[in-house]
Amino acid sequence: MAQVEATVDVPVEPALAFAVSQTTGVTRYRWDPFVREQSLLDGRTRPGRGVRTATRSRHGLAMVSEYVSYVPPSHVGMRMVTGPWFFAVFAGSWRFTPLPDGGTRAVWRYVFRCRPAWLAPAAERIGTALLGRDIRRRIAGFARGCADPAVLAVARRELEEDAAGR
Repeated sequence: MAQVEATVDVPVEPALAFAVSQTTGVTRYRWDPFVREQSLLDGRTRPGRGVRTATRSRHGLAMVSEYVSYVPPSHVGMRMVTGPWFFAVFAGSWRFTPLPDGGTRAVWRYVFRCRPAWLAPAAERIGTALLGRDIRRRIAGFARGCADPAVLAVARRELEEDAAGR
């Protein structure tokens, strides 16, 4: 399987960094350059293990993914349920680890396998270049979100709501 990865250090604690990464709607669109539209499915209002998400990228590609892990504030993982025909498999993980200065190191990784099998070697080289560019842009947007007062205010509110059990 092919893999792409990007890392960034942000000046907020892991719980807040994780909360920024899970923002939705207008707040998400403010920092995430990859997502054009995104919504939780099946009437769900908060992300979590087993929750499905519909995403349309700025490239116009659509995917339904499912959270396979959701462990605030350390990591989240997802897998493609349905998506572009050329992905046989697509999955991602976002990890958040504390830094000694109180900040967070975010490591985002995508793994994928392309189809058809006879085209996969070339398609995966191209996919690695394109997805590598996208994941670097996306994590840079996340870093901007972790410095954006409007994004941070929403993420803090969501953290407070989660702590209150709402």
